[in-house]
Amino acid sequence: MAVLSNIAPALRQQAQDRCEYCHFPLALAELPFQVDHIIARKHGGATEPDNLALACFYCNSYKGPNIAGIDPQTNELVRLFHPRKDAWTTHFQWVDATLSGLTPVARATIQVLGINHPNAITVRESLMREGVFPA
Repeated sequence: MAVLSNIAPALRQQAQDRCEYCHFPLALAELPFQVDHIIARKHGGATEPDNLALACFYCNSYKGPNIAGIDPQTNELVRLFHPRKDAWTTHFQWVDATLSGLTPVARATIQVLGINHPNAITVRESLMREGVFPA
């Protein structure tokens, strides 16, 4: 995993300077963003633009090499959200400071990446009160 200083400007621009999973803004992050291999190298994923995503430290740490998870609603095994192939707004929506999954893919991604961890919700609530989130 690469840290922000190694991130190509094109990747940052494509990600609109936010985590491609939880949409946390780069400008508000305390820890450096990282380059995520959407399909981990250990699963045959290449280090090429179609397989790289900008990820906040927390999403990338929770995601690790995972490419699938269990949808908590159906208990079915499903793939995780793929920022290069999936439209974020098709899968996710904000309900106050909680990210809601509209699809099995989104629900599994939210769970595996810990996106709605109570601490993350608290941070987002505070940023919403300040008017800086969601970006």
